[in-house]
Parts: sequence; C-alpha cells; structure tokens
Amino acid sequence: MRLLPAAADEIVVPVLVRDLVPADLPSCAWSGTPLHVAHVAHELERAAAGEVDYLAVCTPADLPVAIGGVDYRVAAGAGTLWQLGVLPALQSCGLGTVLIRAAEDRIRSRGLRRAELGVEESNPRARALYERLGYEAYGSEPDSWDVEAPDGSLRRYETMCTLMRKDLS
Repeated sequence: MRLLPAAADEIVVPVLVRDLVPADLPSCAWSGTPLHVAHVAHELERAAAGEVDYLAVCTPADLPVAIGGVDYRVAAGAGTLWQLGVLPALQSCGLGTVLIRAAEDRIRSRGLRRAELGVEESNPRARALYERLGYEAYGSEPDSWDVEAPDGSLRRYETMCTLMRKDLS
C-alpha cells in the first residue's frame, strides 16, 4: 500500500494484511461479544480446512484493527465476504477498503471472478462503501443470528440484508 505524505497534524501508519490466527483472538474483543469471538474462532478452523479465508489488517505492532472473512461455500463461483469489521475508533480511515481489496485478491487467487456480500439495510455507511468499491445490489433476503446480551443471555437478531456483488475480472 502506498502512503501519501501526512499533514502536519496527522500520523500515517503502514498496515499489513495477513491471515487471522487463533493467537489474535484476544486482540479482537473490539469486534463483538465473547460469543462473536467464539464464532470467529470456529471460522479459523474452517480456514485451516481451506473452506474460508479470514483476514486481519494489522498495525506495525501486529495488532488486528480490521478483520473479515471470505467464504467459498456460500455461492458457486464466488467468494462471499462476511463478518467484516473495523476497530470503531479507526472507522472511516480506509481500513475497510484495504480489507475488502485484500479479500478480493484472495478470491481472484482461487480462480474466482465474483465477490458477493450482504449488508444490513440499516447500515447505509457500509452500503455506501461497497458501492464506492464497485458492488451492485441484486436482491435482498432476511438474515438472523444469535447475539449475546451483557448478562450472557442469548437472543435472536433478525434483519433484512441487501445482497451485493462485484465482477472481479
């Protein structure tokens, strides 16, 4: 990644994109509840089996500040991006773009020419990012998952997602 000169009042920090590994999980507590981090740990098992890629954008201290996966079993001929997240204090700094471009490179490296994702209809900032990166909406579908409350109880979260895709050829 090429960095531009910094203004007098900003600091430019290079980042590295690599595979997320189990040792990173304690540093990823910012990405969600303990239940979410446990789900990420399960996805790392799938990554070891080659079913998914799970990436980390890291600082020079090798700490993940953005994470996300590419699942190759959701849609034939495509990689499906999911569980994309950026450390809240660093959102809108370009890290999501770095993460998505790296994920697209992984998809291409498997000989696939399409990336897909679902974005919650209640998340216009994320949708705007995906559109800036060339993703186009093609449908919608409901989605749901378990979420953990502060007291440890679980509830089912239900949402509607816009389905988006991008031709990578």
